[in-house]
Amino acid sequence: MITGFGGFALTSILTHLIFIALSWWALQALQFDKLLRANHVLQARVLYILLSIALGSTVSNFFLDYLQWSQQLPMIFQ
Repeated sequence: MITGFGGFALTSILTHLIFIALSWWALQALQFDKLLRANHVLQARVLYILLSIALGSTVSNFFLDYLQWSQQLPMIFQ
């Protein structure tokens, strides 16, 4: 039982990091420069980081929930 929790914890950490990195990469396609004030580079970078974390965590939680539900699905037939 403990190893199952450890495996799920490792999977959760890895999926969060992967989806946050993927969100960071995807957000680079948007032109936020026109929405932000000039000479606020640090604030723009922090905004990119926070948006990446929020978007990546949301997608990762969806993926992990879907994975967990699909693993619990066979229990219907027991």
